[in-house]
Amino acid sequence: MTFLRTLIVSLFFLIVSLVGATALAVVGAAIYFAPGLPDVRQLQDFELHTPLRIFTQDGKLIGEFGEERRMAINFDEIPQDMINALIAAEDASYFDHAGVDPRGLARAAFELVQSGGTIQSGGSTITMQVARNYMLTLDQTFTRKIREILLALQMEQVLNKEEIFELYVNKIFLGNRAYGIAAAAETYYDKPLAELNLAQTAMIAGLPKAPSAFNPLANSERSLIRRNWILFRMRELGYIDDATYQVSVQDPVTARRHYTQAEVDAAYVSEMARQYAVERFGDDAYTGGYRIYTTIDSELQPFARQALANGLTAYDLRHGWRGPEQREIAASLVEAQEQTATQGLEEELSESPEIRQTARQAAQRSQTEVEGIEGDVSNWVQVLERTPNYGLLQPAIVVESSGREMQVLTRNDGLQTIGWEGLNWARPYLSPRSRGAAPSSAEEIAVRGDMVRIIENEDGSLRLSQQPDTEGSLVAQDPQTGAILALQGGFDFNASKFNRAVQARRQSGSIFKPFIYLAALAEGEMNAASVVNDSPVVLDDGSNSLWRPVNSSRDFQGPMRLRPALARSRNLVTIRVLQTMGLDYTINFLEGFGFSPAQLPRGLSLALGSASLTPMEMTNAYAVLANGGFQVSPWFIERVTRDDDNELIDEATPQVACPSCTEGQETVEIDGREYPIAKRVADPAAVYILRDMLRDVITSGTGRGALSLNREDIVGKTGTTNSQRDAWFAGFNSNLVTTVWVGKDSNETIAEYGSNAALPIWVEFMGDALDGTPNAVPERPATVVTARVDPDSGQRLADGQSGGITELFHEDHLPDYQQRRISRELEEASGSEGSGTAESIF
Repeated sequence: MTFLRTLIVSLFFLIVSLVGATALAVVGAAIYFAPGLPDVRQLQDFELHTPLRIFTQDGKLIGEFGEERRMAINFDEIPQDMINALIAAEDASYFDHAGVDPRGLARAAFELVQSGGTIQSGGSTITMQVARNYMLTLDQTFTRKIREILLALQMEQVLNKEEIFELYVNKIFLGNRAYGIAAAAETYYDKPLAELNLAQTAMIAGLPKAPSAFNPLANSERSLIRRNWILFRMRELGYIDDATYQVSVQDPVTARRHYTQAEVDAAYVSEMARQYAVERFGDDAYTGGYRIYTTIDSELQPFARQALANGLTAYDLRHGWRGPEQREIAASLVEAQEQTATQGLEEELSESPEIRQTARQAAQRSQTEVEGIEGDVSNWVQVLERTPNYGLLQPAIVVESSGREMQVLTRNDGLQTIGWEGLNWARPYLSPRSRGAAPSSAEEIAVRGDMVRIIENEDGSLRLSQQPDTEGSLVAQDPQTGAILALQGGFDFNASKFNRAVQARRQSGSIFKPFIYLAALAEGEMNAASVVNDSPVVLDDGSNSLWRPVNSSRDFQGPMRLRPALARSRNLVTIRVLQTMGLDYTINFLEGFGFSPAQLPRGLSLALGSASLTPMEMTNAYAVLANGGFQVSPWFIERVTRDDDNELIDEATPQVACPSCTEGQETVEIDGREYPIAKRVADPAAVYILRDMLRDVITSGTGRGALSLNREDIVGKTGTTNSQRDAWFAGFNSNLVTTVWVGKDSNETIAEYGSNAALPIWVEFMGDALDGTPNAVPERPATVVTARVDPDSGQRLADGQSGGITELFHEDHLPDYQQRRISRELEEASGSEGSGTAESIF
């Protein structure tokens, strides 16, 4: 008996000591951390913020960022079922505890010891989650957990349970950019919160734990298990009776993607504007109600997106079929659930074996039938629902491949048929330069359960397609102001966020050559009729081997004038022009076109476009050519305002071109606003002559494909880099300059020239953009004159000399006269004075 009494007394004092030590630890932690804690009273006046919105220049929405799908709701507007579901899922004793749950903290402490100091699941109450979401960082550390507990205890002293719960349901992230339960109801079910049924309510209540893993759009099988566990908990806690439970756990998955569509698809520009806002306003960018109006033209941007998508899809069609996007997709949710991983659902599945059973039953109840397809295709429907379109390409799942016909299930149109004319292109891709044998049946291309892409032809028929493995960009700019009017940084933003228009540095190839020619024309060292030898060059480039550049055609045409040399993109002529002008002079001259000297190689390969430059940089350089030589810069943010009172925060004042302005004039008025005049960096006569030379690229050179536009005001230049890794076309009229780049992110060959891969995209865009507009050509400068020259020597012919061709020159840079090839005495004897040629005599 004495031993038992001693044992009881010892245990009593041990418990008292542990309780006392715990209390002292809590008091000590409170004393240590309290001075650095935020004031919980600020939550009484907390306001939910307005997201960042991005618009075109004429006010059409192109993007929203931040806490965008947020719809604030008061506590008395929350349905009781939603309150009960969240409490069952997150904090069963919420209305009883003082901010913390001792049992949850004990579990968290055990995990803390096991993990060596990192919080795992946490044991957080709803109050603690509010403290974390509103007032703390999200890092999972011991010190943050202590601060979270202390703030929760303080919060319960300042706010009542209803106020805390209201803060919770308006702040939590629930996937698919939905913040708060009201926004989630609209996002997943396109309904007000009050109209959700119990199963839908439980589905939303299951999202706070893991908005991605338990998302009904991303993983309907896992979300069913989580949903039915919450319904099980609601029954166990007495919130619903068994009959209601039995009905709700059998409900099928009804979530669908519902969100506000942008009025204009300019996702790459929208992301550029977001980055600008974050740099300018920090974290407040997402919550401060800022509105950014870009320079994007709402009519031109869709043309850019469409042209690039069409061009890349057409390129892909020429190079072969790479196979289905996914294979062996289970048709029904029951099949898919049997295959799904259960990692992260251990707590839910351990509660009761009926959780898995009811989830399986709900999957069975989710069965979906589509006319023309035998059996349950509920999983196919879910997969298609969550798979985005890529540009013009829709996802489809093969139902049957038979003979020369393929039946596919689509998201919006049900069962569709692709005829052989939409399939027979699909020769297997072997390499960029080769394809396999033509298919003889649809089964060789794809089979049941494969996901493919389809595209609708103009006549309404379908064609098999695929996401291109080649990328591209298109940039369109106003050459007078530098404003970016349209920009597409890739095939589709959903497929790749990498913005090739501004982030991809690629060798520019032959579209760089006009600037080398302009350097020579501007200095007067050469003119459009100057003759340069198109012959082999062997140079020591500093490596162990000699550099032997060649023309793309692998031939040499001997002495030729600069005009045809540029039109035919002769490499050896351009190298010799750069040799004549010198690297130092040329690089210094090129700086005026926005090229950074640090980005330009100090070698003769510069003449062939070896500099790695972005499509944006190349477009802006061509804008300087298009405006007559004024140094404009690219810009895309027109103004920034605040949402609440439309307060003007920023407004762009770019330097603009002004060919009609007088010398010394510093500003010009445009639409009632004063703008500074851009610096002139090239002689207008030289620019005019170069532009005329570039017209020959269209009429008789590598850009002849642009003749289909039937316009006299467009000029441009093709470009292709070594091994056909990059394909370019840059061109313009006086009102619009556009550059197209096509290539692979891996820098592998695309096995096509600029005239094949890039020019058709440029032609389609410019055709749409300039449709109905008059020709826009510059006025010829007074200093530009014409003269006849000998086509072989490039020298001027005297008035009395016959033949020759007409060429443009700066009046101060006329070539010398052609020397007479026969004596004046013979001329006089023959009666053909002044010709100087034997042809006119004999």
